[in-house]
This record gives sequence, structure tokens and C-alpha cells, in this order.
Amino acid sequence: MKVLERISSFAGNTFAIWVVLFAILSFLAPSGFTWLAEFITPLLGIIMFGMGLTLSANDFKEAFKRPKEVAIGVAGQFVIMPLLAFALVSIFPVSTEVAVGVILVGCCPGGTSSNVMTYLSKGDTALSVSITAVSTILAPVLTPALIYLFASQWLEVSAGSLFVTIVQIVLVPILLGLLVKALLKDKVEAGIKAIPLVSVVGIVAIVAAVVSVNQEQIAKTGLFIFLLVVLHNTLGYLIGYGLGKVLKMGPKQQKAVSIEVGMQNSGLGASLASAHFSPLSAVPSAIFSVWHNISGPIIATIFRKLQEKEEGRNN
Repeated sequence: MKVLERISSFAGNTFAIWVVLFAILSFLAPSGFTWLAEFITPLLGIIMFGMGLTLSANDFKEAFKRPKEVAIGVAGQFVIMPLLAFALVSIFPVSTEVAVGVILVGCCPGGTSSNVMTYLSKGDTALSVSITAVSTILAPVLTPALIYLFASQWLEVSAGSLFVTIVQIVLVPILLGLLVKALLKDKVEAGIKAIPLVSVVGIVAIVAAVVSVNQEQIAKTGLFIFLLVVLHNTLGYLIGYGLGKVLKMGPKQQKAVSIEVGMQNSGLGASLASAHFSPLSAVPSAIFSVWHNISGPIIATIFRKLQEKEEGRNN
């Protein structure tokens, strides 16, 4: 078990490397990865089940202890990112599939990577975890509603079908994870240590599947989609940070909100695109997954360095 724990820890610490590496490999040799496409939805379900195992009642209690701060983070995530996505695809000349894909990822809740990045930035990790937990639980209602609101002008959107899918691949696995943890208690602790490995394998497989299936389209439009994703993600960090500042949150809370707003559950975006729209609609989510595992450590380092500089001035 110690060996598995070490492997899992190593995989979690080198997450960005594996995502980038397999994105490149699946682009160069797509035929070796296309078979993964049919497993995108179950893979996300497994990841969400793992998330349920790591959550606790305290993560939700935190939301009741600090409702204003959690509400700011959740509202920021479900308002800023969808609006930014809609603005970007309205301003720039993009195809219907790409427009829907960018909006999809913008309407998703936060991912667990944001919790790690908040911790690395010396931000408020408890707040970050609570925002992720609450936004994920609200996702079955808010994500379909937002996708319908912002994407229905490009193509027909069934909010009801999206709701059912999100319940199946997000809410049910998370609730099962919480239930298993509540029933088995200490017995699941050993298994929880392997969750980073499961998450890394799952996300890497999802990214590889999407990239391999869309290799030709990515070769034509990938750079432009990448620039859109970078702009979307960067503006999310900046506006999220500004929101925390304007609402007079503490420095640690500002960092948590910034990272929560900027980082999305791109695996969910890829799954929804694959299940309800075209394969190309999943590409922005796949590229987002690659990019935010690069931008996350960068923004965390910048925040940490700024704090250390401030502490140095005060001493």
C-alpha cells in the first residue's frame, strides 16, 4: 500500500506533465487512443466517485459557517466564466461546434485541481474546497440552464437531457462516494490515498480520447482554440481576483476565489460535449484541461511569491 501511495503522490505532483505528454502523443498517433472515446463518461463517473470519497461533512459545514464567501465564489464561477465564454465566441469568428464547446466549459463547476492550486498559493484551501463542493452539487441545475441560455442560439440544446447526464455522471457518483465513506469510515482511508492516481489516469485518458478523435480538426484550428482557452482562463483568474478585492475579502480568500473562478471541471465539459454535441465541441474542454494544469501552478507561484514579498516587507 505504501508503494501505491508513493505512486499516487508522484502522479498527482506531476499531473500537468502527464496531461501534456499524452495530449501530444494522442495528436501524433491518434489511432492508438481513439478506443478510449467510448469510456469518457464512465471515466468521469469514477473521478467523481473519488471526489465523493475525499469530501466530508465539514466541507459543506464550511459553506454554512461562511455563506457570504462561498456564495461569492460560486456566483463568480457560474456568472463570470459563462459570460466570458459567451463574449469570446461572440467577438471572435468561431464555428458552431467550437462556440458551444467554449460555452460548455465556461458553464461547468470548479474542478478539484483548484483546491490543490489554492493550497500551493497559500490561499484559503478550506474555502476553495467548499466552493468546489457546493458548485459541483449545484451543477445539475445550473450548468444545463446556463448552457441553454448561452448556447441555444447556435444549436438546439436540451436542458433536461443535460440535467439527467450530469446527475448520472456527477451527482450520483459523488453521493455514492460520500455514502461509502460514511459506511466504511476508516476502512476507506487507505483507498483515498490512491485517488490522485485514479484522477490523473482518468483525466489523461479523457484528454487523449478527445484529442485523438479530433486530430484533423485540431491541426486546422487548434492554435486558435488554444488562444481562446488561454484568454478565457486568464481573464477568469483576473476577474475572480478583482471580484474578491472589490468585495473586500482577505488576501487568502481573494486567491481562493480567483483560482476557483479560473479553473473549471473540463472533464465534465468533454463528457457533455461527447454525449450531447459533436466531438469537436469537446476540444475546448480538452485544451482547457491541458492549459489549466500549466496555468494553475503558474498563478499559484505568482500568488505565493507576492505573499512572501509582502511578508518580507512587514518583518
